[in-house]
Amino acid sequence: MSERSQFEIRKFQRADRARVRQLCCETGFLGNPIDPVFEDRELFADYLTAYYTDWEPESSFVLLIEGEIAGYLLGSRFPLRQQVYNVYQNASIFLRGILRYRRYNAASKAFVKWIVSTAWREVPAAPRSCAHFHINLLAEARNIATTRSIMDAYLAYLHANGEKKVYGQMVTFESRRGFKMFERYGFRVVNKSRISKYDGVHEEPVYLCTVVKDLEENKQIYSR
Repeated sequence: MSERSQFEIRKFQRADRARVRQLCCETGFLGNPIDPVFEDRELFADYLTAYYTDWEPESSFVLLIEGEIAGYLLGSRFPLRQQVYNVYQNASIFLRGILRYRRYNAASKAFVKWIVSTAWREVPAAPRSCAHFHINLLAEARNIATTRSIMDAYLAYLHANGEKKVYGQMVTFESRRGFKMFERYGFRVVNKSRISKYDGVHEEPVYLCTVVKDLEENKQIYSR
């Protein structure tokens, strides 16, 4: 998609839920469909999107191209509320995953084993008491203009509600979302951790980065 193509950013609506869940699964494996890694789209989408779409929809935004949702930014201003929700959600997902485990293929079983045994040790530290976000755009919709617009919409929303700081956690590698990109957008990379799940299946090291932005210094995505 050309950066000059027409697109629209608007607040998330309840009717967007199914499409956001679909996009989550279509971009869940380093920007590609999650299916080769984990076949259970329902559990994957529940884990990554359910809190935002069901408990705090007012803090999320979608990107539309020719009237179709091609990306989203799911945000939260209430970290304590989400932490409480996650206790119950994670227990529910764990129980459902155990019940379905026998039916999973080998790749999905390997993914579950990694989640249970290793993933929690590879998540970098993040601030506990500030707003945060999770962003995904389809490859054909991913460019400077769309990223800046959806991020600026969210940051303006946070600023209007008195938030002072925001963080995100991004999967990155050298050819996608390089570290310098965050600095250009006014974020600081405060923690990063290599994700071992992708060793052997991706030619570049893959990291999960915690990035933080001070909204009092600059409420827009790019540095002045």
